[in-house]
Amino acid sequence: MALQAGDVFGRYELVSWLGRGGMAETWRAQLVGDAGVTKPVLIKKVLPEYANDEAFISMFISEARISATLSHGNVAQVFDFGRVDGEYFLAMEFVDGQPLHRVLKRAMKSDLGALPIPIAVFIAMEMCRGLHYAHTRTDSSGRQLGIVHRDISPDNVLLGYEGQIKIVDFGIAKAQLIRGFKTAPGVVKGKYLFFSPEQARGEDVDARTDVWATGVVLYELLCGKLPVEGPPHMVMMRVGRGEIPAPSVLRPDLPKELNDIVMKALTPDREQRFESSHAFGDALAGFLYSNFPRFSSMTIAHLLRVLFRGDLAQEGRELSVPGSFLEELKAWRAQAAPEEPVTPVPVTQRQTRRIRAVTPPVTETTETTQPRSIVASSETSRPLLYGLSAGGLMVVGASLWLLMDTQSATPVSAAPPPTPIRAPVTVETRPPAPVVPPEDKKEVASAPTDAPTDAPADEFIGSRTSAISIHDSIKAIQTEVLRRSREGDLDGAFRLAKDCEARVPKVPECHLMLGIVHARRKEFKESEQHYKIFLTLTPEGYPKRDLVLHALTKMPMNNPPP
Repeated sequence: MALQAGDVFGRYELVSWLGRGGMAETWRAQLVGDAGVTKPVLIKKVLPEYANDEAFISMFISEARISATLSHGNVAQVFDFGRVDGEYFLAMEFVDGQPLHRVLKRAMKSDLGALPIPIAVFIAMEMCRGLHYAHTRTDSSGRQLGIVHRDISPDNVLLGYEGQIKIVDFGIAKAQLIRGFKTAPGVVKGKYLFFSPEQARGEDVDARTDVWATGVVLYELLCGKLPVEGPPHMVMMRVGRGEIPAPSVLRPDLPKELNDIVMKALTPDREQRFESSHAFGDALAGFLYSNFPRFSSMTIAHLLRVLFRGDLAQEGRELSVPGSFLEELKAWRAQAAPEEPVTPVPVTQRQTRRIRAVTPPVTETTETTQPRSIVASSETSRPLLYGLSAGGLMVVGASLWLLMDTQSATPVSAAPPPTPIRAPVTVETRPPAPVVPPEDKKEVASAPTDAPTDAPADEFIGSRTSAISIHDSIKAIQTEVLRRSREGDLDGAFRLAKDCEARVPKVPECHLMLGIVHARRKEFKESEQHYKIFLTLTPEGYPKRDLVLHALTKMPMNNPPP
């Protein structure tokens, strides 16, 4: 018979059903003592289908027995565990608040984008403190217990309306993962996104696995997206190779010091990571209090009270929020808020950014001079076109690869600069934001001039970005396509170029890259098709247009052997 609110479950009275997870259902309950004394608790009742799994139950009991000894301000304490009517359960501390994943989602829906920097850093810092306490616990003889959570994610972190930050599920993480890997892969569905490389390989794990997962959580809090997403095999492969874009790519306002801290936590080789959660937390504390010396846990409390005001009102509760915090929240929202969008212009802003003077009006002289600059730049590259393989592969591709790798030949566009625009950090996957012109320099002053070339370009198209221009996004793709091509990875280069076309089909550079990659793969018909699309999408005088026209004349299909 299914349990209902008001039922008695052992020593506990069930108050309300909260939800069902992969291996347990959760109830808000209260311990009823003598003289009517009650204590609120959270009951996690193991699902019936697990009751007959002896290996799981044995591990569950063993881990629960250890976790019941944990007592720290950043760990939700386990008060009791046992069995009622054949069903195993944990009774743990009830945190009056919300799970971190709900806080992040609510923040992104309330014009904040991702979490403000000091809030994200404080949460991760407190997580590190709780984890370090658990990692260093010893038994009565002084021997370390070797506790590793193994399942750190926003689902397992609770934030309280009074500013508390608590990690939960130390007692079931190991049992859940063992059950999940051996008998029911669906149990840990989605959690692979937080697995460390060594965890994904099935190796023994230690405290540094939790350092990695905490780094992933911090990355998501700062950027509004995970560092790597996709099917399990792709995530594992990219994580193992260290193909993780720096968070500053998605959030250009991120200070370099914080960016470096996050990336150290996400180093694939655990020997190069922070050696402990304490070291990670100490680095975060140094950054936080150097830049935000007056930050306190009450900021967390006030944020939750604002984000979940409606939920609290439904419970008949109204928690106070000071006006000073509301002003700070307003400033954070203003930083993330987009201005009115405009139609993107062709991506030709590299030299425009360097010119502070007003661009002179377009006259007959400027119209006739500009094409000459393009012709001149292509003429300097034409010896490459004529002096290479007669088979056509290098003839079609070489000089375009050269132009893709240089900026000096790019002319100044005659088009007027667009209205300034900033893109917020959002949940949805959408094409990159329009070009950010020089007038927005103050708002994106900390943005890198060029996206890092060692980050996988897959992440730059369709990312949830903040003030990243379409120019920089496409340039990052071009850089990565060029690098992979030079290394002989034409399939990888093609995949990136194809993804660019799929995400932003009206951007001519995507078709230029596809034309080049197809040519190098000797797929000349497809190459010609994309070159022609490039020409259709670009006006007269567009950079590289003259060279594409010339390359088309050198296609093997247009030059049959005599």
